[in-house]
Amino acid sequence: MVQSAAKTVAAYLAELPAERRAELARVRQVLRKRMPRGYQEGMGWGVITWSVPLRIYPDTYNGQPLCYAALAAQKNYLSVYVMCVYGDKGRAARLREGFKKAGKRLNMGKSCIRFQKADDLALDVIGELIAGVPMDRYIAMAKAVRRK
Repeated sequence: MVQSAAKTVAAYLAELPAERRAELARVRQVLRKRMPRGYQEGMGWGVITWSVPLRIYPDTYNGQPLCYAALAAQKNYLSVYVMCVYGDKGRAARLREGFKKAGKRLNMGKSCIRFQKADDLALDVIGELIAGVPMDRYIAMAKAVRRK
């Protein structure tokens, strides 16, 4: 990830050229609308994140809030990180299926979906996946992975 030193989401967005800021704003709007209750928007790792606050789940492997989703402006592309897809074959299949049905090309790493414009994304599917994991279930998933 290309990291910013910005302390707030507003400052992060203000650093970006207008076109890139507008594309991230479109995706951010979907994420904010569909985000389950309790996840906290802020800055983490130099990008916009939605995380489980440490007061709710302090026992993370790195002492940082447990990241649920993130949005970033990389050097050559924009990216949305959908952590609830990582390691979940069913959710990953739903994401691939949704992009295919929408006629979109999925350019993805483990949880990172790379894009140039918001129109490159199947935003309805991303919103559905984001909305589908309440915080208590995400914490349980994180705990199960740590036990392994």
